[in-house]
Amino acid sequence: MIKLNHLKQIGMTLLSALFIPGFLLAQQQKAQVSEGPFKPTDESLKQYQYPEWFRDAKFGIWAHWGPQAVPRQGDWYARRMYQEKDPAYKYHVEHYGHPSEFGYKDIIPLWKAEKWDPDKLMELYRKAGAKYFVSMGTHHDNFFLWNSKINKWNAAEMGPKKDVVGIWQKAAKKQGMKFGVSEHLGASFTWFQSAHGSDKEGAKAGVPYDGTNLDYQDLYHAKATAEDKDWLTSNPAFQFEWYRSIKELIDNYQPDLLYSDSKMPFENVGRTLISHFYNQDITKNNGKLEAVYTCKQQSGGMWVEDLERGVKDTVGQYPWQTDTSIGDWYYRTGQKYKTSTEVIQMLVDIVSKNGNLLINVVQTPEGDLEPDMLKILEEIGAWTTANGEGIYGSRPWKIYGEKPSDNPVKKLGRFDENFGYSYKDIRFTTKGNVLYAYCLEKPEADIMIKSLAKTSKPVNTAITSVTMVGSKEKISWKQTSEALVIKKPVNMPSWQVIGFKIEFKK
Repeated sequence: MIKLNHLKQIGMTLLSALFIPGFLLAQQQKAQVSEGPFKPTDESLKQYQYPEWFRDAKFGIWAHWGPQAVPRQGDWYARRMYQEKDPAYKYHVEHYGHPSEFGYKDIIPLWKAEKWDPDKLMELYRKAGAKYFVSMGTHHDNFFLWNSKINKWNAAEMGPKKDVVGIWQKAAKKQGMKFGVSEHLGASFTWFQSAHGSDKEGAKAGVPYDGTNLDYQDLYHAKATAEDKDWLTSNPAFQFEWYRSIKELIDNYQPDLLYSDSKMPFENVGRTLISHFYNQDITKNNGKLEAVYTCKQQSGGMWVEDLERGVKDTVGQYPWQTDTSIGDWYYRTGQKYKTSTEVIQMLVDIVSKNGNLLINVVQTPEGDLEPDMLKILEEIGAWTTANGEGIYGSRPWKIYGEKPSDNPVKKLGRFDENFGYSYKDIRFTTKGNVLYAYCLEKPEADIMIKSLAKTSKPVNTAITSVTMVGSKEKISWKQTSEALVIKKPVNMPSWQVIGFKIEFKK
């Protein structure tokens, strides 16, 4: 016999998918949005002004962390464990059992975060040079890391039984850092549909996975229609579920930054949420807008455009952000981490182009960091301490830099991180009358910066001083009609990315 609550859920699913008219959705949103100067239109959102704190910060650290770290198999485990041909499915069956019997709902209680020390980690991140910190809010697994009254599948009620977002926020504030949250919920409704499937072959062929169980549809979502399979759902009921969930996150924590793992979600639904986020922040800050919203869509001045694991190939018209990870997005046994040099190279390259770097520091399921991760952060911190004057609070120069002539031009964008630099790769930042030039690798010979020749277009006045950032060594240099020539320093620091401070005649 079908349980009464199952019948109710079936009825609500049909109602949600078929009969919620657009105007009702709009009325629900309108009733909840904060009053203020921002309205849910592109024209209104274009009045956005980028906060100075974000433009000055340049470097943020992200905790892309949650129950999916438990199996130590890397990113997207909650989906991959339901895909019969995926290695994660094989791992899951061998270690936990078949997903019809032991599903993702059973992984969640295994996440205990027993070694998590947020204050210690946040102090470490500040020392590494991060000026803002971003906590995972919810990934595509529909598990909330905040104390939610909407979704019982949350970290305050299950797993570690802690308000992870709230605790991270408190630790960030203690270190004087801005605080953000990331939401990946928009894609969850279609992403998680694999949990509603079954094996196509073998002894369990046709046996439904636990996502089909109506008792757990508040975790796995209702079954989507066959046509609803894009990254962002077309179902208005799902869209409103996203809206009210992320609005709860905003209203409860009032973060400085909100990140969406998608383009701006759901057209007017997304515009409504963004305008609410901006308006409530203005109220919070006594009339001044300090909030940053970032998503994977060109901004047109309405928000911060985010590039996942990618960079721009020129100076961005508007401030932008790269998000990437030192390793896999979630902990994976045997993963390879970026070196400190690679992280620093990315940071300098991005900052020279009017961007910020937000990088995920991979935590173990237990919540601590591996020794090699600690070493990487220590090395980054040593560099930012010595070289930060040309990074923090800087602005892009007339050009972002120059490349060696024998290096082929590469069009960059999303999912395209650029390494393989030489000391001939130069990046510029500026503060007032001071220009900083960074060699992205330790110089092997004298440094020739053609952009700073006496006759170069970007230069309109003579150079009066060249010093090496973070060093007291006297630098020999000359400005010719062909280049600024900096003699290779005798005593260079241990790090690879070397900065020079260049002053001009006033």
